[in-house]
Amino acid sequence: MSSTTLLYIILAGIIALSLALFQYQYKTKRNSFKNTIFAFLRFLSIFGVLVLLINPKFEQLTVYNQKPNLVLAIDNSNSITYLNQENNVASIVEDIKNDSALKDKFNIDVFSFGKTLNASDSLSFIENHTNIDKAFKELNQVYKKTISPTIIISDGNQTYGNDYEFAAKKYNQPIYPIVVGDTSRYSDLKLKQLNVNKYAFLKNKFPVEAIVVYNGGENVSTKFVVTVGKNTVYSQYLSFTERDNSKILNFTLPANTVGIKSYRASVIPISAEKNKANNSKNFAVEVVDEKTKVAIVSSVLHPDLGMLKKSIETNEQRKVVFLKAQEAVSQLNDLQLVIVYQPNNSFKTLFEALELQNKNKLVILGSKTDFNFLNRVSKHYQHEITSQTEDYQPTLNTNYSAFIVDDLDFESFPPLLANFGAPSFSVPFESILYKRVKAINTEEPLLATFEVNGKREAVLFGENLWKWRAQSFINTNNFNAFDNFIGKLIQFLASNKRKNRLNLDYESFYQGSSNIIISAQFFNKNYEFDANENLTIIISDKLKKTSKTIPFILKNNNYQVDLSSLPASDYAFTVKATSENISKSGNFKILEYNIEKQFLNANLSKLKTIAEQSNGDYYFLNNYKSLFVSLAEDERYKPIQKSSKNIVPLIDWKYLLALIAITLAIEWFMRKYNGLI
Repeated sequence: MSSTTLLYIILAGIIALSLALFQYQYKTKRNSFKNTIFAFLRFLSIFGVLVLLINPKFEQLTVYNQKPNLVLAIDNSNSITYLNQENNVASIVEDIKNDSALKDKFNIDVFSFGKTLNASDSLSFIENHTNIDKAFKELNQVYKKTISPTIIISDGNQTYGNDYEFAAKKYNQPIYPIVVGDTSRYSDLKLKQLNVNKYAFLKNKFPVEAIVVYNGGENVSTKFVVTVGKNTVYSQYLSFTERDNSKILNFTLPANTVGIKSYRASVIPISAEKNKANNSKNFAVEVVDEKTKVAIVSSVLHPDLGMLKKSIETNEQRKVVFLKAQEAVSQLNDLQLVIVYQPNNSFKTLFEALELQNKNKLVILGSKTDFNFLNRVSKHYQHEITSQTEDYQPTLNTNYSAFIVDDLDFESFPPLLANFGAPSFSVPFESILYKRVKAINTEEPLLATFEVNGKREAVLFGENLWKWRAQSFINTNNFNAFDNFIGKLIQFLASNKRKNRLNLDYESFYQGSSNIIISAQFFNKNYEFDANENLTIIISDKLKKTSKTIPFILKNNNYQVDLSSLPASDYAFTVKATSENISKSGNFKILEYNIEKQFLNANLSKLKTIAEQSNGDYYFLNNYKSLFVSLAEDERYKPIQKSSKNIVPLIDWKYLLALIAITLAIEWFMRKYNGLI
C-alpha cells in the first residue's frame, strides 16, 4: 500500500469521525451514552464507504509446496505381446500407481507410446510401430523446466524414427528403464533387410538385395529361398560363423507378366532357433509394360534441373534425360513429357514441334526467361513484360480438381523468384498454387494447368523450386511428400485421360505394418471441390469372401479413409458418392509383415546406455520394486516451496460491505426504538 493511499485513509477517518461527532455530539443538551453509540455506528458507516471509494489494494501471499513429477512412459507396441510381457507390464504399471511412497512424493503422469506419444494409461499393445525417439522429444517439450525423473517400461526395440539415444541425451531428466523381455542371447538367423524396387518393366529383370544376419557362436549352414506360391524362383546356400555373421545377396528375378507379383523371401531356420518370425519377408513388385520418359530442356544451368531429375526419378517408372532444344526435337516421338526450363529464342523450333505433335509440356519461367519470345510462341497465355523481379510465396488452391493435391504446408515454403507482372490466359485454366506477396494473397496463378484439344500443359511462374524440396525435408525429415507432389503433376501431364469428378489416390500394394490410407476428391458438375458429399468405400476380401462398408472423413482438401486395421490379403474396393450415381473401383494387396515380431530379445544395451547417460539406473522384472525405494529416498527429488502474490482490491472484500450494512441497520433500529425517527 502506497503512502498516498495511507494518507487518504487517515483523512477519510478524520472526515468520518468529524461528521459522526457533528451529528450526535455537537449542540446536544446532554452527552448521553446512546449518542456515543450512535456516533460510533455512524463513524463506522461513513468510514467504510469512504474507504471503499479510495479502494486500497493489499498484497495476498500464498505459500505452497509443489511436488516433483514422476513420468511413466509405457511401451504399447505389438512386440510386448509377442514377447509375452503384456501381463508383466500391466502389473508394473499398477504397482507404480498404487505405491504410497511414490504418490506422497511425486505427481505421477502416465503416458503410453507406439508410433506416437499419448497421455493415457490405457494399454492395448496393438501399435504396429515403436518410436521411442519421438516419445523423448515430446516429453522434453512438456517437462523441459521441471524436475521429472522418467520411468520407461519397454523392451527397447525401436522400429520407427531416429536412434533414441540422441533424444535421450537432450532430455535432461534422469531415466529409469524397466527392461521387459528376455535378455538372454540365443542363436538366431534373421532376414534383416530386403531392398527391391516397387516397379519392374515387362520382359526385363529386376534387382533384389537381401541382407541376412546370424547371431550365435556356432558354425551353421542354411538356405535362402525366394518363392512365388509353391514355386521356388531363386535359392542360395549360406554358411555363417561367429565372426562371419552377415551376408549380402544380390540377384535378379524375371518380370514376365503384367500386374502385381507377390514373393516370399525366407531363410531356412536352424534347429536351435527360437524366433522364426524374422526369418522371412513378403515383398511385391508391380510389373508395367511402359515407362515414362521425361526430357528437361534448358539452355541455362540451375539447381532446379538436378532437383527435378532426382524428384521425378524417385518413381522407378520414370526416366529423365537432359537435352538441348534441337536434340529434343529429334527425340519427341520417344518422349511422354517435355519440361521446358526458362525458354528463350533458341527454343523456337521445339515449341513448333511440340505444337505440331500435340505434346504435353511443363513450362518453368524465371529471371532468365525471354518473355518477348514466350509471348510470341504461346497461344494460350501471355505474361506482362517488366524488367523487375519479385519473390512470390505459394498458397494452395483447395478447390483444384484435376488431381488430389496434399497440403505440404506450402505457406512455410520459401518464395520463388519470378518476373514482376501478371499472366493472362485466353483459355480456361486451374491454379494449383496462387501467388502470395508477403502477407497479401492474390488470385494470380503461381502454378497453373490447362487442357486444350486433349493437350495438357502446366506453367510455373518462378524459379528456385529446389528450395521447396529442401524445406519439405526440414518439415517432414524426408523428401517423400514433395516428390509425391511432383510425381502427381508429372503423372497428370504425361497422361491424356479425361477429367473425372471422382479421383482416387492409393497404392497397388502395402506392407502389413504401414499406414494404409486411401484418399479421394469429389467435384460437382462445375468441377469445384464438393466438401458436403458423403463418400463410402466397400472393401471386399477376395480370399475370405467378406466385405465391409466404411465412410470417408473430410480432411483438408480431400476425403480419407484409414484401412490400417485390415489384415494381410487381396482386396477389391468400390468408392461411391451417396447423393449421385458416381463410383470408382480398384484393387490392392496388403503383404503380411509385422516389424514388431522381428525381435527375439529386449535391447538391454541401449536401455542401459540411456540410463547411464542421464544419471539414472536400469531395472528388471525381478528387482523393479527397488526402484520405488530409490526414488523415494533420492535427495534430488524434493518438493519445491513456491509462493504466489496476488494484489487484491478492498472492493472485492465482501465483509466490509456487510459491516457497512450491519452498522447502518443497527443505527436505524436503535433510533427507531428510541423514538428518534
